[in-house]
Amino acid sequence: MTKLIVQIPCWNEEATIGYTISQIPRHYPKVDLVEILVIDDGSSDKTIPTALNAGANHLLKLSSHRGLSAAFQAGVQEALKLGADIIVNIDADNQYEASEIKNLIEPIILKKADLVIGDRLASKLVFLSHWKRFLYFCADLVVSILTGIHSPDPTSGFRAMTASFARGINLRDKHSYTIETLIQAYLSKKNVVFIPVDSRLVSRPSRLIKNTGIYILKSSFSLFRSLIVYRAKSPGIIVNLAPEVTHGNSECLA
Repeated sequence: MTKLIVQIPCWNEEATIGYTISQIPRHYPKVDLVEILVIDDGSSDKTIPTALNAGANHLLKLSSHRGLSAAFQAGVQEALKLGADIIVNIDADNQYEASEIKNLIEPIILKKADLVIGDRLASKLVFLSHWKRFLYFCADLVVSILTGIHSPDPTSGFRAMTASFARGINLRDKHSYTIETLIQAYLSKKNVVFIPVDSRLVSRPSRLIKNTGIYILKSSFSLFRSLIVYRAKSPGIIVNLAPEVTHGNSECLA
């Protein structure tokens, strides 16, 4: 039996968590069971009752607000305890189109990927400010140059992973999980696939990018530390391309 758990880390997302959960499909080809896990990162609003009323199957409540990275890892560990074979991470703010989950998990079901990342094509999104599009472009460029692998959207939180890859996640970055888990996948010779996905404008201000300069510093530190730590453990980088896996006019890129 193949079990998919969709995890949603959230902090004071009362306004959007219900709709986000309602949009998640509960049936996929070659998946026997779909469950939704909400990780509450110390919310002080009505996030929890709203999530449960919307149909969340599991709730993991952190004792205090610990940040996105801690909530993500806690969710991954809980999903593994619940018997997940595939874990999908999606934001609570309705930024991502939940119908795209079927495209994220397909390379995993076909055993062509260990980690699949939704590429928002963020540097081209016209509804984003010019500075934010430039910021995403720089992230893509820097990670691609330093790893030697084209990484079109390394900071996307919309991603799917196998249970075997998830078991190896042990985050050091307290800021975010996106770059560190990507570098870990590259340097542990896992198959990584990027798939173009639709995304929406989020009405509230970003909670990760409060100050551009600080965000760049934190992201750069995470990148370099991850390269050093995981390269020491697993020298060499191998990533398999999967151009044969397509969805409509979109081609999987790694």
